[in-house]
Amino acid sequence: MSHAPGPFPAAGALRDPVRDPRVASPTERTRRALILTLLTLFVPGGAQVVAGSRPLGRAALRVTVAVWGVLLAGLLWWLVHRASLISLLARDGVLLVLAIALGLLAVGWAVLWIDTLRLIRLHLLAPGARKATAVATVLALVLTSGALLYGGWATNAGRGALGDVFGDGPAVARTEGRYNILVMGGDAGEGREGLRPDSIHVASVDARSGAVVMFSLPRNLQNAPFTEGSPLWSVYPDGFSCGDECILNALYTDVETRHPDLYPDAEDPGAEAMMDAAGGILGLEISGYALMDMGGFAQLIDAMGGVDLVTGGYVVHRGVRPDGEWGNIWWEPGEHHFDGEDALAFARSRHWSTDYARIRRQQCMQAAMLAQFSPGTVLTRFEQILDAGQQIVTTSLPQSQLGTFVDLAERSRGQEMRRLTVGPPDFGDTGDQFTTFPDYGLVHQRVDEMLAEEPGQAGGATGGEAGHAAGVGSGASALPLLTVLAVAAQEAVPDEVDEDDPATWPAPPTRPDGGAYTAEDLMLAEDLGQEDLLNHASSTNGLCAPGR
Repeated sequence: MSHAPGPFPAAGALRDPVRDPRVASPTERTRRALILTLLTLFVPGGAQVVAGSRPLGRAALRVTVAVWGVLLAGLLWWLVHRASLISLLARDGVLLVLAIALGLLAVGWAVLWIDTLRLIRLHLLAPGARKATAVATVLALVLTSGALLYGGWATNAGRGALGDVFGDGPAVARTEGRYNILVMGGDAGEGREGLRPDSIHVASVDARSGAVVMFSLPRNLQNAPFTEGSPLWSVYPDGFSCGDECILNALYTDVETRHPDLYPDAEDPGAEAMMDAAGGILGLEISGYALMDMGGFAQLIDAMGGVDLVTGGYVVHRGVRPDGEWGNIWWEPGEHHFDGEDALAFARSRHWSTDYARIRRQQCMQAAMLAQFSPGTVLTRFEQILDAGQQIVTTSLPQSQLGTFVDLAERSRGQEMRRLTVGPPDFGDTGDQFTTFPDYGLVHQRVDEMLAEEPGQAGGATGGEAGHAAGVGSGASALPLLTVLAVAAQEAVPDEVDEDDPATWPAPPTRPDGGAYTAEDLMLAEDLGQEDLLNHASSTNGLCAPGR
């Protein structure tokens, strides 16, 4: 006599609560739901193999094992030769494949989560377990597949950014075991015709150790020679020498507007000209350049939500005065939170200040930005930060060589970054007018001496204050590549002053009665033409540190 099949297996049949939760107790069903959820989280495909479609589970497990294998191989590659791995991952085609792969993995994992939820059979669980399992599964789906989708989008966006920032030309050559890179901070500010690089530095990087020597070139340097064979000699046979009109940073605009034909194959003739001038000034062969738009920093700071820093002096900037008129106003010493526009004004302020104090404020601004560049900031503001970053940097460094320079930046960790300024305080003082009448023979000698030193011996052969000004420590050398190159040179300070510790700073200048100047005091002093008072009040405005 035959019987119609019922909802439960016939007597004697194998009862498997993993594959058929109907035969399990409530406690077993809850435990089973937890196990299937954990399997999908840590071993995608495992839940399907033990409780669902084995072909789907086996396919998913093969993908899972393949991903584990790729990650393990990548880790080993990173440990053995990270430069080549980074260079590979920086390639446009590889990034495109990676973005697509992350998207497909996100979709596949989402399918597995949905199927796992089906296998759990929520209606068989106790009410409390049913709700907890549903919430946990949905959260896990969002965190895993969502993270992969975000990673795929970010990879594709980064792919576009790298293509916009880095060149596609030949690899940058090294000379005598060093990469010499010109780094400029561009400023197309109010009242200017074209862009002028007001921040000019050459980073000389040891190709073996990553140790960096930073040479700073004042923007008002005159009579600049050029490298041997430069096309600039045909236009300026005596060097860039025509008095106050021919200061170093004017060369960029001059070539861009009047002589671009000197560099017919260059994407940026002005930058190529600056490379030839920097090479002639230092007696070095410059391999490439990075140009950073100071205006782009304002956009980046806004994308980060502003920046916090502490200043040790009075800094002037343009704004609306208390009487409603537009003119010079002042930031007082202390803690400040700046938006992008104010941060740029703070870094660029030059009135009643020295070029070297201005350079230190720019360095402080970069350090403050990095200190606040947290993973949370990047994740929540990635698109705005990426867009701003594309506006900041252009460089002749090829994308294919990115891994080399990132690897060198990592090797420089913990090493001393040595510095030399081609002008005061490393060559006389402001009264000596070294930047107007430079001794380039002496400059070449000092540069050669610095490059001949072993890292850690700064100050031994060069003399002067350069050795003290060089000390940066491990924090700066571990920064991302372009930020490492962009760290500006700074004027030497007394040994008892730690520029990063406001507690060691001298007190800001005060009025004759001992009281603190107010912003209103300084505006009145300007109206009365009291230049000496303003110079006195501003004498410590190069002291600056990231906010706490």
